[in-house]
Amino acid sequence: MKEYKVEGLTYYTKLTADAEHIVNSSREEIQAKLDEYSKEGWRLVSTDATGFGFAVYVYLYFERDAS
Repeated sequence: MKEYKVEGLTYYTKLTADAEHIVNSSREEIQAKLDEYSKEGWRLVSTDATGFGFAVYVYLYFERDAS
């Protein structure tokens, strides 16, 4: 049997000439989440992202074998 977990992260847009500013600013936090969950035996199985207004919502879907 498997266990599942969803991690949701929110990033806000800002006025800047850097079109990649959300990617650049979120990379470190997302990598930290991946490292944290992998140490607990979780595997990243899917991702999703959506934008609404001035926010970008990133969803990380994890699974692991139930103990």
